[in-house]
Amino acid sequence: MDWLGENLWAAWLGAAMVLGLAELASLDLVLLMLAVGALAGMVTAIAIPDAFAIQALAALATSVTMLVFVRPSIVKRLHSGPDLRAGIDALVGKEGFALSNISVHGGTIKLGGEVWTAKPYDDSEVIQDGAKVQVIEIEGATAYVHEVPQLGA
Repeated sequence: MDWLGENLWAAWLGAAMVLGLAELASLDLVLLMLAVGALAGMVTAIAIPDAFAIQALAALATSVTMLVFVRPSIVKRLHSGPDLRAGIDALVGKEGFALSNISVHGGTIKLGGEVWTAKPYDDSEVIQDGAKVQVIEIEGATAYVHEVPQLGA
């Protein structure tokens, strides 16, 4: 028991390792936050070897802080994925080029290897043949586009 009193940091380190290994089984991130708290207890034990109460308070405060502030943001980030857009929604924002003049009466664009009927998003705009365009909206089989400004053009 005398060894433990002199090397309390090792007990905190052992607790952190056990909690870290147990986290591998649970994958809930709660035990990982407690392991970080145990590491804080270890650091406190190295700095203040004879003050178990202070070490325990440091471990508790760190664990609670990690559980309240860090864990929720990590869980949210892990459980959310990229926005997966499919079909015509995936084409909004994509760029293509005009195959013919595009006016309020229509035109065609090449978009993603396919030819689409297109109209300008702004009815007063006329987009010239060969211009680079960006899809703003798709309604039915018509892409509403605007011209992408080109440097030096």
